[in-house]
Amino acid sequence: MEKRVMTDSKRRRGLTVASALLGGVLVLSACSGGSDENPKGESEGDGSSQSKVDEAAAKETSEAQIKITPKDGSDNASINSAAAVTVTKGTLSEVTMKTAAGAAVAGEISADKKSWKPSGQLERATAYKIAATAKDSDGRAAHENASFTTVSPANSFIGNFTPEDGSTVGVGMPVSINFDKAITNKADVQKAITVSSTSGQEVVGHWFGANRLDFRPEEYWKGNSTVTLKLNLDGVEGASGVYGVQQKTVTFKIGRNQVSIVDAKTKTMKVTQDGKTIRTIPISAGAPENKTYEGRMVISEKFKETRMDGSTVGFTKEDGKGEYDIKDVPHAMRLSTSGTFIHGNYWGAKSIFGSVNTSHGCVGLSDTKGANDTNSPGGWFYSHSIVGDVVDVRNTGDETIAPDNGLNGWNLDWAAWKAGSAV
Repeated sequence: MEKRVMTDSKRRRGLTVASALLGGVLVLSACSGGSDENPKGESEGDGSSQSKVDEAAAKETSEAQIKITPKDGSDNASINSAAAVTVTKGTLSEVTMKTAAGAAVAGEISADKKSWKPSGQLERATAYKIAATAKDSDGRAAHENASFTTVSPANSFIGNFTPEDGSTVGVGMPVSINFDKAITNKADVQKAITVSSTSGQEVVGHWFGANRLDFRPEEYWKGNSTVTLKLNLDGVEGASGVYGVQQKTVTFKIGRNQVSIVDAKTKTMKVTQDGKTIRTIPISAGAPENKTYEGRMVISEKFKETRMDGSTVGFTKEDGKGEYDIKDVPHAMRLSTSGTFIHGNYWGAKSIFGSVNTSHGCVGLSDTKGANDTNSPGGWFYSHSIVGDVVDVRNTGDETIAPDNGLNGWNLDWAAWKAGSAV
C-alpha cells in the first residue's frame, strides 16, 4: 500500500511540474511582460525573452515602406488625384482597388514600380478599398490596406462649360461656365480657371450671379486662333464645405470671322466674313407690338428643324394655347435663352421679307418647308453659320438684350465687363 501511495504522490508532483511549464509557455505567448517573480518575461528553460523574439521577427520583416493616399478612413476624397500608392525601399508587385460593392477599378503600376494610380476618374460619393503589396531587395513582402470615401455631390460642385473640347466656333463664342452650386468664394474659383488664346488677347472673367462665370476678350476672338480653358478646381472650396472636383483642359478653335448685321429699319441682313460683305438677305423682324431685342447676339444652338410654341414664351390665346405652334420651323438658330431665334419661314408670304416686320420677336428669313432647300435664304444662312457666330440686331426700337440672356456678354463695354471679375 505504501508503495502505491508514493507512486501517486510522484504522479501528482509530475503533473504540477507540467502545469508550471505550461504556464511558462502561456506567459511567453502573451503580449504582456513576465510575472512579478520574472519581470523580464524570461523562461526558466531556454533564457530567451520577448524582446529577443521581437528582434528575431524584425530581421525577417520587409524593408519596403508602402504609402496609400488618401489615408485610411478618409472621406470627402478627391475623385481626380487623391488615390495613389507609393513605395520606398522596395518595388510594388501588386495593387488592387475596388469599390465597397466589389467592382474593380483599373490602375497601372509605373515603369519603375515605385507608384500606382487609377487609370481614370473616380465616382463621387463612393467607398473604395486599396490593397497593395511590395517587395524589398531581398524579396520580402510588405502589405498595406486602406479604405476611403470620395466627396459626395452635396459637398462638391462642378462647372458645365461651353464650347465643347475640340469644337470649332465663331468669333463671338465666350467661354461660359455654369456651376451646379452657388459660389460664394468667387475669387478662389476664378483663380483656379484660366482661359488663354494663341492670339495673345487679354481674357477676363465676368460673374453673372453666383452660378455663372463667362470669359471673353475685349473684342471678338481673332479668327483662326486657338483658345485653351484650364479647370484646376479639384479641392477648391467654392462655398463653405463645398469643393470642386474638376481637373480638365479644353481647347477649341475659332473659325473665320462672321458677323451678320440685321437692320430692322431696312429689313435686311448683311452677312460679313473677315470684314467683307458676302451676301445681303431680306428679313422680317419683330412686329411693332413684338419688337426684336437689339444688340449683339451669339448663335448658341442650331436646329435643322424645331418646334416653336408661343405658349412657352408667353404668347398665349384666351384658351391658354399658344398664339402660334409650328412643329417644323426650318433652319432655326438660337440667339437668346428667352426664345429669340433667327430662322427660316415657309408659312409667310414671300413678299413680307424685306418689306414688313411681322414676327413675334424673332428674325425670319424666307425658306421652304422640310428644311432641305439649301438655296433658300434660310437654308443658305444656316449652312454658312456656326455656333458662336454673331448676329448684330439694330434699329428695332426695343431695348438691348441683357448680357446674360444667352451668350450675349458683348453688350457690356470692356470696363463694365472687367468690373464683374472677382480677381
